[in-house]
Amino acid sequence: MCPTCGTAVVSHFCPSCGERSPDERELTLRGLATQVFESLTSVDGKLLRSFAGLLRPGDLTVAYLEGRRKPYLGPVPLFLTANVLFFAAESLFSAGVFSTSLQTHLGRQPWSTWAQVLVPRRLEALGTTLDAYAPVFDRALTLHARSLIILMALSFAVLPWVLFRRRHRPFGVHAAFSLHLYSFLLLLLCVADVVPWLNARFSGFEAEWQLVDNVLAIAVLLACAAYMYVATGKVYDARGAGRVARVAVLAVGIAVMVLGYRFALFLLTLYTTT
Repeated sequence: MCPTCGTAVVSHFCPSCGERSPDERELTLRGLATQVFESLTSVDGKLLRSFAGLLRPGDLTVAYLEGRRKPYLGPVPLFLTANVLFFAAESLFSAGVFSTSLQTHLGRQPWSTWAQVLVPRRLEALGTTLDAYAPVFDRALTLHARSLIILMALSFAVLPWVLFRRRHRPFGVHAAFSLHLYSFLLLLLCVADVVPWLNARFSGFEAEWQLVDNVLAIAVLLACAAYMYVATGKVYDARGAGRVARVAVLAVGIAVMVLGYRFALFLLTLYTTT
């Protein structure tokens, strides 16, 4: 009997609902490992096909626009998967692109001057010390960074909607474009996280931290600009000097959104933790 619909079954698959007959080996540790391996490496695996699609800027968004959605993960599941990989890389390599510590906000951010005023006031209101409060702040900010990052990606969709409004694309296309772009960005940051870790592990030049960080930030931004240049040609049929200008605006928008997100996380965490 089919365990899903109760139909009598004489074949490997149920003719009514398509359910596969149970196999006890799937409940073993080896069986679970086999399923994971097959889901990632199968020719029909959506995950690897979707990640490969990110390397062809605009292809996934065009497929979504045209209704070819069966072969790929949707924009939201793909973004969430990239998000999990990104924060796993952040934890593994002790990076802090979004999971920035309180000490970093106090000394290494454009708003550090403000932070040096706001944090002591908050500590006084809470009746605590910096040493006691910093670990609480850091844990809360990491949690907020992981759970709220999709809001940053979806907020970015307003920018292509404004820049390409004459293309008459539904807003869902702009949202898919943004989610695919940020999925690419998160995977790119996974690679970028390795560089400071290698620098600290093998060279030990702590004084060069800011230089390495700035170079990586510029490299990531240029990679995103190249991605958007190719993608806007496919998704919005952008051409000529107008395409270059719009991509430049989008690139600046990414930089502003990332910095704005980090600052928003700082404020949110500062005034919601005790």
